[in-house]
Amino acid sequence: MKNILIIEDDPAIVDLLELHLKDMHFQVEKSFHGKEGLHTALKGTHDLIILDIMLPEMDGIEICRTLRAKEVHTPIIMLTARSEEIDKVLGLETGADDYLTKPFSVREFLARVKSVMRRREMDLSDAGEGTPPKNTIVFNELEIDEEKRLVRLNNDRIELTPKEFDLLLLLASNPGRSYSRDKLLNLVWGYEYKGYEHNVNSHINRLRAKIESDLSSPKYILTTWGVGYRFADL
Repeated sequence: MKNILIIEDDPAIVDLLELHLKDMHFQVEKSFHGKEGLHTALKGTHDLIILDIMLPEMDGIEICRTLRAKEVHTPIIMLTARSEEIDKVLGLETGADDYLTKPFSVREFLARVKSVMRRREMDLSDAGEGTPPKNTIVFNELEIDEEKRLVRLNNDRIELTPKEFDLLLLLASNPGRSYSRDKLLNLVWGYEYKGYEHNVNSHINRLRAKIESDLSSPKYILTTWGVGYRFADL
């Protein structure tokens, strides 16, 4: 049975989500405080985390950032009562897999849960025993290990967020191919984030800061003027 952790301080919302998730045959674990929720999430035994941003003791952004820093890659759907664009961008940039603004319909919530769970099952299937190792991409001093989700530059490990890694892997897997910001947003974040193309720009800028020795003349992630971005031809 799939196990879902809900970190939310509103008991009414927790009860509602728990009711419908159990109807879908999910096992549900609950936490109403930030620090307690982080401690529970760090066990890494969950298939999905539903994480509210506004929590007592520790907010959801900090919880998400801490989990990703400690390499807990459990999918996260963030919830917030605030609809400001900065909340959504912060949630995505700290490693959340999806984002819902309250109030939301139960139908929309369950659709997002199913979508994230399908992606997780595909990832686990790809990484299962007996599956041939995935490719390692090597270009000059840069090495991208898809199976371990590991990036090295000059043999030093480079720490990337999940979305930074996905973006780099997509570009590096298709060297020389130019992608528009809208296309990258769709492929890496999903169609529901249309209108947040600037999020791609910020991720590209951070990736370049981590892997490029000269930001004024990058050699890995290149700009295709009037189109978007591409990875250098291998």
